[in-house]
Amino acid sequence: MRALPPAVFERLDLIEWQLCRRLARYNLYRPWLATLRLASGLGDWPAWVALIAAQPLLQPERGWQYLLQYAVTALLAIGVYRLLKTRLCRERPFITFVGNVSREAPARDRYSFPSGHTMHAVMFLLLTASHLPWLAPWLLPLVMLIALSRVALGLHYASDVLAGGLLGLGFAGLSLWLAG
Repeated sequence: MRALPPAVFERLDLIEWQLCRRLARYNLYRPWLATLRLASGLGDWPAWVALIAAQPLLQPERGWQYLLQYAVTALLAIGVYRLLKTRLCRERPFITFVGNVSREAPARDRYSFPSGHTMHAVMFLLLTASHLPWLAPWLLPLVMLIALSRVALGLHYASDVLAGGLLGLGFAGLSLWLAG
């Protein structure tokens, strides 16, 4: 038996689909669409795996410790994210509003809430800002583009992205506190 999404999602969907449509209008501009697809693709995993793997090079004194911290935090976040996503079952905008919201990039699964891309982007931005503050201004535009891309590409609602960002904030804070 498939779990039903909470009623709050049905109300939010109706409010948020208009934002998805408005953002999707800009996808007519090929360079913008290519930028969004690139940001979304980098946020899928390559940017974060590279950041984790680079820790020993970027921080010779404690890099291996940070590599382990980032990896464990990411794995814990993935576990909680998967649990939420499969229990809450909010359909993606392009599924709920067929013909009104277009999908401009592939989706890994059927459900939308929360945004794992945004969760990881915010989590790694905060971990990096704590350990390598000079790198944070370079990551911030990527994080913002990843979050925006998820809505503009028709893959998430804005509230999915907000929830993902809050989860990322929570996981980064917990990680930093435990490692403190």
